[in-house]
Amino acid sequence: MKPSVAITEPDRPRAWIGSLAAYNGSHDGVPRLIGEWYDATDAGEVTVADLHAGTGVPFDADDELWVMDLDGVWPVRTEMDPSTAAEWGALYEEVTPTLWPAFCALARAESVDDPREVDVQRFIERYCGEWESWRDYVENLVEDLSLFDALPADLRTYIDLDRYGRDLRYDYTVVDTGDGGVFVFREA
Repeated sequence: MKPSVAITEPDRPRAWIGSLAAYNGSHDGVPRLIGEWYDATDAGEVTVADLHAGTGVPFDADDELWVMDLDGVWPVRTEMDPSTAAEWGALYEEVTPTLWPAFCALARAESVDDPREVDVQRFIERYCGEWESWRDYVENLVEDLSLFDALPADLRTYIDLDRYGRDLRYDYTVVDTGDGGVFVFREA
């Protein structure tokens, strides 16, 4: 069955790869923006000839390509070379589109700027999910672990979950989702 609308992945990382020689005006002194949007997973395969195809602008095979803009969700917010963009794209595939926003949030929170430094398995082991709030996570944890089940019901009302949550937070990294919720990660 074919869907009636195109299925998109709005968080999928895409890179605008441009010619540095054209941008710097190396042929005639006039700067030009020559480039295209590419899926991050394909960024490392883009050649100077691919980029200049159909532009009519002469190019040097030694021209350097550069990622000048980003689209989608990225763990970094900086320009980079296309091979680095491709490494982030490979991580996107490995992490999966479902976990990508959480992965990027943690990478930004921990200032990870090199895709070669990433341990996807460690990320998966640390990830506790997306929650409406830190308090929701704490309440769920207390319930799942049956922490207070041994207490009589009338004594449970005296437990200060907010205080318990403040102490517990030292063992976690909590990152805002950007839409009111939080991503929760255990500390390593």
